[in-house]
Amino acid sequence: MASQETGWDDLGKSLLAGGLAGGISRTAVAPLERLKIVLQVQGNEKVYTGVWQGLVKMAKSEGVRGLMKGNGTNCIRIIPNSAVKFLTYEKFKQYLSAYKKDQIGDGKLTPGLRLLAGAGAGIVGMTSTYPLDMVRGRLTVQEGTSAQYRGIAHAATDIFKKEGLLAFYRGWLPSVIGVVPYAGLNFGVYETSKVFLLNYHGVSEEADLGTVEMLGCGALAGLCGQTMAYPFDVARRRLQVSGWQGAAQLHGDSVGHAVAYKGMVDCFKRTVQEEGVQALFKGLWPNYLKVIPSIAIMFVCYEKIKSLVGAKFVLSS
Repeated sequence: MASQETGWDDLGKSLLAGGLAGGISRTAVAPLERLKIVLQVQGNEKVYTGVWQGLVKMAKSEGVRGLMKGNGTNCIRIIPNSAVKFLTYEKFKQYLSAYKKDQIGDGKLTPGLRLLAGAGAGIVGMTSTYPLDMVRGRLTVQEGTSAQYRGIAHAATDIFKKEGLLAFYRGWLPSVIGVVPYAGLNFGVYETSKVFLLNYHGVSEEADLGTVEMLGCGALAGLCGQTMAYPFDVARRRLQVSGWQGAAQLHGDSVGHAVAYKGMVDCFKRTVQEEGVQALFKGLWPNYLKVIPSIAIMFVCYEKIKSLVGAKFVLSS
């Protein structure tokens, strides 16, 4: 039950399971993650025109390592992000369940409360690791001989020296707005669909559900969450590389300077004016190919690892 007491041992096990699940799921789809980001950032230049063309171009120009560019930084970010997000979600569920039980005597969580817990967990997880996400975005976008950064530490140091501390939080606002439906729907849809399957099969234990069914719940959750939040993800990426000359090849003005935005509203406005509404969904198709299996793998890995290490948290109520 969501309301059971948990000790430090269980908190540690939940953090471990969440972190490993995040790292495994993102590494499995790393090439598609990089392709999504470069498609989001590029303007009308059309350097990358589709999934297959983009993957082939990256492999030809930078080799197999190019397909995985930015994944190390992404794992450094996603492992603590996923760990914090899952743990925060579990705790928020406990608090909401206890509050509901005190108010009306029934602590069973509704789909809306699961969505609320997921949204809160998403905000906490994203904010706690956002500087790493910003650095990862820069490393992922740079290409070949035009690369300005040699690695995570060099990128972080260079950004701090040239652009200041606040540069690490560029794109944070659209990220917060976007993570509410994204994380909320991920957790809410996953658990609600899992509860539906438990009721459908007439069983009460999650162990009675097959791995394929659980993967299906995760895939549905990823599809719903990503579709709702995607335009904010595009804005986040563009703001992260706003004015940075390393992105000029993908998105530059008439004289070759990297496009710079004044903020989230300006980013949305200019993107739509210059490239059309469809630009807010650039990279959505490869992102579907990435996020659906990624979210499915993440949820299933989390539950399987948690079961292996004996954590008492249960992702349902």
